[in-house]
Amino acid sequence: MSRIKVITDSAADLPEGVAAQLGIDMVSLTIRFGDEEFTDRVDLSPDEFWARCKASKVLPETAAPSPGAFQRAYEHARDEGYDGAIVLTLSAALSATHQSAVLGAAEVPGFDVRVVDTRAVSMAQGLLVLDLAERARDGASLDELVTVAEAEKSRLGVCAMLDTLDHLVKGGRVGGARALLGQVLSIKPLLELKDGLVAEAGRQRTRAKALTAICAVARSHAPLERLAVVHGAAPDLEAFLAMARDIDSARPLVVSDIGSTVGTHAGPGIIGLCWVAQ
Repeated sequence: MSRIKVITDSAADLPEGVAAQLGIDMVSLTIRFGDEEFTDRVDLSPDEFWARCKASKVLPETAAPSPGAFQRAYEHARDEGYDGAIVLTLSAALSATHQSAVLGAAEVPGFDVRVVDTRAVSMAQGLLVLDLAERARDGASLDELVTVAEAEKSRLGVCAMLDTLDHLVKGGRVGGARALLGQVLSIKPLLELKDGLVAEAGRQRTRAKALTAICAVARSHAPLERLAVVHGAAPDLEAFLAMARDIDSARPLVVSDIGSTVGTHAGPGIIGLCWVAQ
């Protein structure tokens, strides 16, 4: 039976305990607040990130891991006796992380590394990672894992709500006039994944209506194989969990904190659902 290591990046927003239990290795992106630099989820937890965002007047910046960071992860897996590794990265359309993972693999000749662009981010990516890690634990071969990953990534879904447009304004992605209009009207944009990119999926006039709409979108894809609630310092998490618990999913609901990689662009209060459809 082959031993295959599953590796991902910190944009997957995997709960720490779940990743450790399944032996998933994570290569972290870098976060900068001005002159201060942090390694995502290593020396900057989600809670610490959101506290810094609240206190900072400037938008933090993210940077993809270096090829060397991935190379070290591959060498570590090889030295631990694994027969190969499958690497599941956030969408190549959103980050240079995928490219770094590919370049890092070229520096470890003789060790079979397959890099898969999940075309996703946050727990849409993370749920695919969990599925592959469980299959690897049960003895699936590297070829089998790659086949499953390529098929399953087309069934990944996301619907999330931004509570504020401030971070998009600071990042130059939304004009100030539009942000001001959104704040005055209490408009809450909904986001989805489309062709590996984050796209607007509609707007709701209030946060409560947005939460209801998110659950309706997920239900429209049910029955689901896996489902996760993701949030960044959301004040109404428990209420949203109550709304989402009856969505038909074969696996237990996973709850995850959005970390600094995604949170840099989304801003505090983001909340949503990620899923794998059957």
